[in-house]
Amino acid sequence: MKKYIAMTAIMLAAAFLCRAQEPERAEGYRYVDAASLPLYGKICDSTSARYERLPAGLEGCIREQLWDLGRNSAGLYIRFRSNSTNVRARWTSLNGFGMNHMTDTGVRGLDLYCIHDGGWRFMGSARPVRGKKTNDTRIVGHMEPEMREYMLYLSLYDGVAGLEIGVDEDAVIEAPAVDSPVHDKPIVMYGTSILQGGCASRPGMVHTSIISRRLGREVVNLGFSGNAKLDPEIAEWMAKAEDPALYILDFEPNSTPETIAEKGETFFRILRDAHPDVPVIFVEEPFFPHYLFDMEMNKEIVDKIEALQVLFARLKDAGEKNIYYVPSDDMLGGDGEATVDGVHLTDLGMVRYADLLTPVIVKALAGEE
Repeated sequence: MKKYIAMTAIMLAAAFLCRAQEPERAEGYRYVDAASLPLYGKICDSTSARYERLPAGLEGCIREQLWDLGRNSAGLYIRFRSNSTNVRARWTSLNGFGMNHMTDTGVRGLDLYCIHDGGWRFMGSARPVRGKKTNDTRIVGHMEPEMREYMLYLSLYDGVAGLEIGVDEDAVIEAPAVDSPVHDKPIVMYGTSILQGGCASRPGMVHTSIISRRLGREVVNLGFSGNAKLDPEIAEWMAKAEDPALYILDFEPNSTPETIAEKGETFFRILRDAHPDVPVIFVEEPFFPHYLFDMEMNKEIVDKIEALQVLFARLKDAGEKNIYYVPSDDMLGGDGEATVDGVHLTDLGMVRYADLLTPVIVKALAGEE
């Protein structure tokens, strides 16, 4: 009995501590569970949890590290409209961790945009408090009470376990009336930590989202930090996209020449067999700033580029159509200032990456060779 009472006391104390750590809901607002609003940026809804990117059936069937990264909410966004004069977000991060080369806002914050003058305009970020998994913050306030279309980007390098949007008590919040970015025929992108969002200062600045806003088209972010190793299960998941417009493969930084030679064509064939007419873009790894000085790393990237070029040439020789190759010579610019740590991109690097890819995407979507 004493043991039972002691355990009960411990559980009650733990529950009280968890509640004490959670911020109180701000007065004068009502909170709406974001689960009632449309979510975009994923292949389909058959994931193990709402704000995750991989299907429940892959748990235990793929590498554990890859599965864990699939629980990050990179590229996902909520769409809604409201006439509230203030917008808040209350969210709980899945892990609540930080990194020494990326802002907390990028790792586990949120980003709010609205349609303004015919395009998407940044409004503000929900910045997490270090050490707190649950945060409640006002993103924008003191606005005129007019109906606006909103897009709320989720965290890049953490998961979102729960999310509520706070608006004025008497305000309307509902599903969007405008289909933007257009949901039909999404662009599906596969790649590394850079594609996942490392190290954008905030979620809206990852290049996949920049491209999405520029083209007005949904982009699915399947970036897996350190783990774009051409796992066939990921290709099979990408192939399940309903009527995709385009596939972009940017796996080279996480692969080896041997991996590219052994798995590259198999990965491609899974996509091509499922969607024979959908264009596929292959993207080279850039020459990162330190490769100018580190000759061992320089040779490594040269070898990988050669392997990717051989793969692409083999596909062309086999008669494949609608495939495109993007050399990365100009991806980062010539000044060496586009990265945080010599590899992961700053916001400047993300913009330059988007500048390089966007014309090729437009060309591929138009069916131009």
